[in-house]
Amino acid sequence: MALPASRRFSYNMDTRNEVAIITGASRGIGRATAIALSEAGFKIVANYRSRDQEANELVKKISSQGGEIKLFKAPMGSSDEARRLVQFTLDTFGQVDVLVNNAGITATGIPLGEFSEDGWEEMLRVNLSAPFYLIKAVLPHMRERKKGNIINLSSNVTQRFPAGYGPYTVSKVGLDALTRILSKEEGPNGIRVNSVAPGPIDTEMLQESFRILGPERAAALINAVPLRRKGRPEEIASVIRFLVSDAASYITGQVIYVNGGGPT
Repeated sequence: MALPASRRFSYNMDTRNEVAIITGASRGIGRATAIALSEAGFKIVANYRSRDQEANELVKKISSQGGEIKLFKAPMGSSDEARRLVQFTLDTFGQVDVLVNNAGITATGIPLGEFSEDGWEEMLRVNLSAPFYLIKAVLPHMRERKKGNIINLSSNVTQRFPAGYGPYTVSKVGLDALTRILSKEEGPNGIRVNSVAPGPIDTEMLQESFRILGPERAAALINAVPLRRKGRPEEIASVIRFLVSDAASYITGQVIYVNGGGPT
């Protein structure tokens, strides 16, 4: 017997003509997300800081697949740059449907008591303040349209609180708090807000962390993951693609851990 119309659910992944801003998109998770959302039909505005070659390669890949992508080169960390990025997107494509706050930095192996004040300020500025500035810049447009998705890239460290990752962990815990509070405030405006918290993903950032940790400690970390391997950027991108689709229309205010089961 067919379900009545009120109870039917369409797993709609077709997002043609929708527009996504992705920060830190020239490599790693950001790059994989840009490709995944383009394949889902999104027009992409890819923000990056300095890697021109990688950014141009991303444009070639997406364009060769029939997608639309524009680059916006600027470090995220000031309200002015955030407003410029959002205005560029509106001028180029006329709307913003998705904001993926992916750009971030880390520092490994430095105890909190020895971390420099400048390093602390930079960590919070890039990992926490920059997403806040971009959210502030995009909210008026999303509120007007009664529609929008915001994805913040958190981290598995918010479960683990590991020694040597203090400022990074603090910044990501703050980002999760921002996600949960904002979802409650903006839900009535049709805006969904979620965090995706990766475990160890095979990126340059992880490689640098493993170099500092040394081979034994790095191997121990991976062995503590129940799936016994590093994740791939594409595995994070697939979760983001789901969260911004209609299939996730009742999901907001959540921190989704994509970490192979741990370590916790």
